[in-house]
Amino acid sequence: MKIAYFSMEIGVNENMPTYSGGLGILAGDHIKSAADLNIPLVAVTLLYKRGYFIQNINPFGLQEEMYPYFDPRAFMEPLPLKVTVKIQGRDVGVGVWKYNQVGTTGRVPIYFLDTDLPTNAPEDRLITQYLYGGDQHTRISQETVLGIGGYLALKKLEPNITTFHMNEGHAVFLTLALLKDYEGNEAQVREKCMFTTHTPVPAGHDKFSYELAEKVMGTYLPANIRQLAGEDILNTTVLALNLSRSANGVSQLHGEISRQMFPGYTIGHVTNGVHHLSWTGPEFKALYDKYVPNWRQQPQALADISIIPDSEIVEAKKKAKRRLISYINSVAGVGFTDEQLTICFARRAAAYKRATLIFADLEFLFNLSYDRVQFVFAGKAHPQDEPGKELIKEIINTGRQYEKKLRLAFVPNYNIWVASMMTAGADVWLNTPRRPREASGTSGMKVCFNGGVNMSVLDGWWREGCINRINGWAIGDDEDQGDEAAAADLYQDLDDMVTTYYANPKQWLAIMRRSISDLTPVFNTHRMVMEYFHKYYK
Repeated sequence: MKIAYFSMEIGVNENMPTYSGGLGILAGDHIKSAADLNIPLVAVTLLYKRGYFIQNINPFGLQEEMYPYFDPRAFMEPLPLKVTVKIQGRDVGVGVWKYNQVGTTGRVPIYFLDTDLPTNAPEDRLITQYLYGGDQHTRISQETVLGIGGYLALKKLEPNITTFHMNEGHAVFLTLALLKDYEGNEAQVREKCMFTTHTPVPAGHDKFSYELAEKVMGTYLPANIRQLAGEDILNTTVLALNLSRSANGVSQLHGEISRQMFPGYTIGHVTNGVHHLSWTGPEFKALYDKYVPNWRQQPQALADISIIPDSEIVEAKKKAKRRLISYINSVAGVGFTDEQLTICFARRAAAYKRATLIFADLEFLFNLSYDRVQFVFAGKAHPQDEPGKELIKEIINTGRQYEKKLRLAFVPNYNIWVASMMTAGADVWLNTPRRPREASGTSGMKVCFNGGVNMSVLDGWWREGCINRINGWAIGDDEDQGDEAAAADLYQDLDDMVTTYYANPKQWLAIMRRSISDLTPVFNTHRMVMEYFHKYYK
């Protein structure tokens, strides 16, 4: 058995700009756990020489994007291999770079595909330059390179693949290459493929006009493509569902929503996790090593942390928080202190995530939080997402306008390194999406390994993990809510949370302990990868 894991983005290192956010981080954590567990897996993605952008905030609070050149030679080796993909009738050469993700018991090779070759036409060299950059033409060209170029490369590098795991619909064109090899036998293709969908947001499912598809990749389209991918438009998710032996969402609720979005298809679920060795900060790593020595191999061992003294949990959290506050003060110049309750909100700046919901009643917020709470925000907006950029501007300008009433900092250029510091140091991780648009979410899981507490809408993974006011706070109930009702529930929970933190430190410590012992044994990628292994790979 050997699994090939295809993903448009993979985040394994903050210095490799081959990821933008949750999908890429999840892919990287999946690969890391596969290497730790010695699962026979290889991964395929694209090599972005200009990557995803570095975020700068100008004096007016507007996001600016910078795309420095990435030289992969410091991280990976070029292979003496080139495959050819037809794009718009031209032969496009695709080079391959190899990166080894080394785990505790094995290693997983990641193959990065690169069209920036001297033999290619200038426009073709640009195909793999930017992650999620450009227009529909660029996107379908990138997905052709990923799916078909990746499949052709693996035929030479890893000829014994038994399962192709498509992490989102971006990789679905590999099924068309398989169809060619199997002379149109759809049953044989299905036998080889499985598919994971990651978004309940309709816009997140790639769709291309057949006119564009014919123009860019017509040579690979089977005669019955409209039966496989949709009558009027090529829907990559529909194509993946029709040519996979199994499909899954990334949380229990997301599985339910996916079945509603795509009726008639069998869609299960595997709830996401995080790679515990990557996301546990040095303070709690030292603590677990001392008292739960087998936690590195078996994160489920953290279900019993009763042996760890209260004082050492409190001290580890203080150290992690002090590290975060020191960084925030250095980049934002806000004069935060490690004595105050610190609430972090960090994720992609998209309207449905409602980063500014907490500003619905500013007077209430001022009275509740003044000299008691510090708010830390971070996150990037997609370069073409103007409403997302406006959200960032609103957060920054609110902090500036009310700096004497509200302790607020925005940390620029959210990446793996910043995320690891924030999830380690946060007292509270805030999450306020419009339910049910958060397929799973994973940032809050990272907080649990570091003694932090979640306060979130009951969406994605939190709907499965939350025991309200026992291991965190649930905003609202389990039904859809308008913004006004959600804000009212948020303030009620905030009031209770602030009171608990300052007036009842024993109860706060009990909630911290339950956050660790209830949630970390379940919401980790060791459990997740083994679930994929037994449920879908075998």
